[in-house]
Amino acid sequence: MKVSFIIPAYNEEALLVRTLDSVQAAASAVQMAYEVIVVNDASTDGTAELARQRGVRVVDVSCRQIAAVRNAGARAATGDVFIFLDADTVVPEAALRAALQALEAGAVGGGARIAMDGVLPAGMRLFFVLFTLFYFRLMKWAAGCFVFVRREAFEKAGGFDEQYYASEEVHFSQALKRLGKFVIVKPAVVTSSRKIHTYTVREMLRPVWSVLFHGRGALQRREGLELWYGKRR
Repeated sequence: MKVSFIIPAYNEEALLVRTLDSVQAAASAVQMAYEVIVVNDASTDGTAELARQRGVRVVDVSCRQIAAVRNAGARAATGDVFIFLDADTVVPEAALRAALQALEAGAVGGGARIAMDGVLPAGMRLFFVLFTLFYFRLMKWAAGCFVFVRREAFEKAGGFDEQYYASEEVHFSQALKRLGKFVIVKPAVVTSSRKIHTYTVREMLRPVWSVLFHGRGALQRREGLELWYGKRR
């Protein structure tokens, strides 16, 4: 079994190398065949060059739409399993091993719990605990920073729904659940807390209010989703 790590990246030179190093270390520890694809989405910094220096494959696109970028990576991938990974996320060996074991046990796909790097403000720590309980334990959705799936299941599900500029991982999780067993593994991946430290709570909750008042249409346009598509802070 060959695994394709697919990493969308827009101006990620600050954290990409850390992510690539973690993938290489985890994959080497598990002793598996793998490839790494960085989908460089119109970056204006050194993202693409850093990836090439690390010897990984770079696919250049200009989408500025995360679902489309992930799908572009899948089209370029040659593996039997896809792991979609954010460019600011570290993959411990335990999380990778658990994902592969879930697939071997018959799952069509899944995700992992997440941990934040650094120290979170007290209020955000409580919010994060509540979010984790709701998102992973109750709803059992995969977080966009780590999604694993068999190629066959990815194709049957139609990939990530490109009508959405955000929440595409939720819709993809739901599509996979209709195909078979979907697993959230217990070992966590570690993702960057930079947004928590650079955006206010009000800014972070703005997309939630937009969905409550305007429905799914609020997620089908880039405007109002600056948390993901605004200028990097």
